[in-house]
Amino acid sequence: MTRDIAVVAFAQTDHRRTSDELSEVEMLMPVLHEVLERTGLRTADIGFTCSGSCDYLAGRAFSFTLALDGVGAWPPISESHVEMDGAWALYEAWTKLLTGDADTALVYSYGKSSPGRVRDVLTRQLDPYYLAPLWPDSVSLAALQAQALIDAGEADEPALAAVAARSRADADANPHAQLRGARPQGDYVVRPLRTGDCPPVGDGAAAVILAAGDRARALCERPAWIRGIDHRIEPHGLGVRDLTDAPSARLAAEHAGAYERPVDTAELHAPFSSQEIVLRKALRLGDDVRVNPSGGALAAHPLMAAGLLRIGEAAARIHRGESDRALAHATSGPCLQQNLVAVLEGDPR
Repeated sequence: MTRDIAVVAFAQTDHRRTSDELSEVEMLMPVLHEVLERTGLRTADIGFTCSGSCDYLAGRAFSFTLALDGVGAWPPISESHVEMDGAWALYEAWTKLLTGDADTALVYSYGKSSPGRVRDVLTRQLDPYYLAPLWPDSVSLAALQAQALIDAGEADEPALAAVAARSRADADANPHAQLRGARPQGDYVVRPLRTGDCPPVGDGAAAVILAAGDRARALCERPAWIRGIDHRIEPHGLGVRDLTDAPSARLAAEHAGAYERPVDTAELHAPFSSQEIVLRKALRLGDDVRVNPSGGALAAHPLMAAGLLRIGEAAARIHRGESDRALAHATSGPCLQQNLVAVLEGDPR
């Protein structure tokens, strides 16, 4: 069975460096209320709920069940959770709606990065036999990728700085962004990456509502139809990869239908400035494509929600009539290891 499924609502927190005074539930609740209010739906109207988060950030097992209490799990609901960015929770919800088991889905994700040292926490994503025992942190691995780009002649430090400057200038129009406006590139964190080339550490949450067919049209004046979505993964070992390319992103985009017609907007989950350069090449994005008008991950990077934010921001531009066909990308793991690509379209105007 083929069904048309759309993002009909999107909401997010103001992303902040710390949220010590809030629990995950207290951070998430206003976002859930807002996204439901945008459609007029109640929790009881949602056919399926799926969330994305990481227990390593929270520091306790099954922490997502506390957030589920905030959603309202009684009377019993159809619910699932992924230990991944919320973009992958959206993928699961999309497949659920494709089966016809539900007509609406609530997808949310959240992350509090501030309590720990993110650079060290992310080493747990590495190969446990060869890489993880060396404790290479996430910024050091991104610096390897950036240096590979420079050595290949595909970028230089001024090019990286230009990506960062453009992203934070665009974030001026995004009231939810953590970093907005002109900022100095700062000192080297790990050469060749400076402070400005790296994402901010911060806390935040996001939520979207999906709906199928006529239900979507009833809930949203201009739904953002998901024309295709796919995700692929690179080899686990960094030594067998070409870090200047992202073939898994290119393959995911191909299977999502991104190359069938041009896109006018791309929201790329590129936590480091060098990764936007890699993704632009892999996804064949020309200078006529508006990339990260929200400011992207360089302006706000709440772990486990940053990928879902890219889909939500792309959908919101379609809702507002500022885009007709958009590409949204999410990543996870070191050096763009896992890549998800979605293609969103609005109805012809």
